[in-house]
Amino acid sequence: MVKVSVLYPNEGGSFNMDYYLKSHIPMVQKRLGPACKQVTVEEGVSGTDPGSKPAFSVTAHMLFDSADAFRAAFGPNAAEILSDIPNYTAIQPIVQISEVKL
Repeated sequence: MVKVSVLYPNEGGSFNMDYYLKSHIPMVQKRLGPACKQVTVEEGVSGTDPGSKPAFSVTAHMLFDSADAFRAAFGPNAAEILSDIPNYTAIQPIVQISEVKL
């Protein structure tokens, strides 16, 4: 199992969470289909010190059976998914694929 994490650095830019949750994520789920086993979205609230800023304003995590399964589902839909980003933020996301160990 792999986790694909999309991390939006807390750079002070705007982020339309309503659009992200109601439009972007459902579109991504539809395009990736059954290859995407689970999606979670988190909004950063703090760093470790009280009152400190979180490193990431928003993170999204998707589970797939393998990196190849992700690439097969994402590849044909990449242009549409990526072209929707300006509809909710100007923040450039960081993407990481991780193997789930536990």
